[in-house]
Amino acid sequence: MSALVDGANWQERAAKKRQECANKIPEEWKIPAQLLAELETPFADKKNDLIRAQTIRKSGILTDRELEITEDYQVDDLISALADGSLTSVEVTLAYSKRAALAQQLVSCLTETMFEEARERAVFLDGQRAQGKLVGPLHGLPISIKDNFNFKGVDSTIGMVSFLDEKSPENSPLVDILLGLGAVLFVKTNVPQTMMTTDSHNNVFDRTINPWNTKLGPGGSSGGEGALIALRGSPLGVGTDIGGSIRIPAHCCGLYGFRPSAQRVPNGGMRGFNTSGMKFLLSCAGPLSSDLNGIETFFKSVFETEPGRLDSSVLDIPWREVPVKCSTLKIGVVPESSIFPLHPPVRRALTEAVRLLEAQGHQIVQLTEEECRIVESNEIGWSLFGLDQGSQKHLESTGEPPVPAMHYLHKQAEKLMGFYKPTLPDTTSLDPLHKLALLNTHRANLREAYRKMWLEHDLDICIAPPAQTTAVPHDTFGLAPYTTFTNVLDVSQITAATLCSSSNTYRSIHLVSYHSGKSASRMLMKALWLMNTNLGLTVNDFEQLEGTPCSIQLFTTTMRDEECLQMAKQIDQCLKNSI
Repeated sequence: MSALVDGANWQERAAKKRQECANKIPEEWKIPAQLLAELETPFADKKNDLIRAQTIRKSGILTDRELEITEDYQVDDLISALADGSLTSVEVTLAYSKRAALAQQLVSCLTETMFEEARERAVFLDGQRAQGKLVGPLHGLPISIKDNFNFKGVDSTIGMVSFLDEKSPENSPLVDILLGLGAVLFVKTNVPQTMMTTDSHNNVFDRTINPWNTKLGPGGSSGGEGALIALRGSPLGVGTDIGGSIRIPAHCCGLYGFRPSAQRVPNGGMRGFNTSGMKFLLSCAGPLSSDLNGIETFFKSVFETEPGRLDSSVLDIPWREVPVKCSTLKIGVVPESSIFPLHPPVRRALTEAVRLLEAQGHQIVQLTEEECRIVESNEIGWSLFGLDQGSQKHLESTGEPPVPAMHYLHKQAEKLMGFYKPTLPDTTSLDPLHKLALLNTHRANLREAYRKMWLEHDLDICIAPPAQTTAVPHDTFGLAPYTTFTNVLDVSQITAATLCSSSNTYRSIHLVSYHSGKSASRMLMKALWLMNTNLGLTVNDFEQLEGTPCSIQLFTTTMRDEECLQMAKQIDQCLKNSI
């Protein structure tokens, strides 16, 4: 039964919000019907590669100058041009506003558009520059933000009907920091219902789709950011990550995405579902970009503002200039889990990256399943997530139903429990407080084991898969074991070095293999394959995934964000030079 608010049910309220958002896109920014007619529809059911087809460029809505601004400039290029006056904030803001509006019409990546507010701020910033003043190191740079960040006077709906029509009374601390640095915040981006699935779909703003292949999802929960930036609708975006929500969209959309150590970037004052005081695994704010140097610029700028002045939850640690490591790194390789087998292109990307790095002289350490304990860390993470049922209460308050991805996620979790023996003791008889204590103890033991392993092997950095799969058909991503395990460890993590998958890779490998040497029957292997390959895909039917981005994940120990970034740049360049 749908609860009524002011006489309207959840469907009517959601439809009204969508129409309000659509009305904010100027008519002159609307994609010509003739161009849309050339695409396969409905988008979510058909394969359209909007990036290689250059659909935005073909719309004719962006001028040559605007195409140059949005396609040829990286973050640091924009900042330099805005500082020396070769670009104005007004023209850069207009270019990205128009491109974001076009992206919205194609992939439904936006929730809120602050185009007029952004234009007014750009005018102000240009006025400051005309007087010889730069507001900050990000002067004039357009930045997109995930919908859970509060922007004064704008909704933070996070895809839930229960949060409609609640204008934010003040900015999130990170929003104030970015404004103080001179940024122009111009759009907010879509998220999945509850922000706890890896498919960015909700009942308010509908489904965000992947611009590389509209039949696939962009990942989540920062999927709106991933899709927008992949279409060059923003040079730099800010997401949040508690189980992979920055790194998975970066992986699915061919971007860089950095999840820093917890409490390093201001994460307070945001919209969320958690019951007040119920925080077990900490969400982290971090950047996504097509430009790795832009990731560094974001961190350096934010850390140097003394963010603890605005957010009491942040560890006020300044940016550290760390020396570049010697040319040879000692790299630990996280193996494929026998419980979470990798799809062929992900396995190939990891294997090929390791081969190329070793050929360049880097020292490779093959870690074992027993050392990495991926299954145990996921059990801890899932159990901690399950302690708070705040999101369910919000759904019940309006009567809106769970989206399909929620059902699929729970179905996958139930299936998984039938395939292996849990590593943690049964906690069903424990009250929540003692269950939390037990889980915290196991988490602390796990983190201590990793500390010892790191020292034993004298590692600089680890390389791991970011997910079991590339982007997959909508509502079928399921679990995120390879990002959840690193969040339980709370380490510095980045998705980087994007490669493109090929359908030939799928056809050449018929069933998953175990790297651990454990024996398994063909039936079990096939069952694991089918459980993790997403509904509707067979071993010989992967053409629809051809050309999908595929990445690697890199991580260091906690509070080594600067080191992680420097080594990621080194590895990224090494792989680019080798491909």
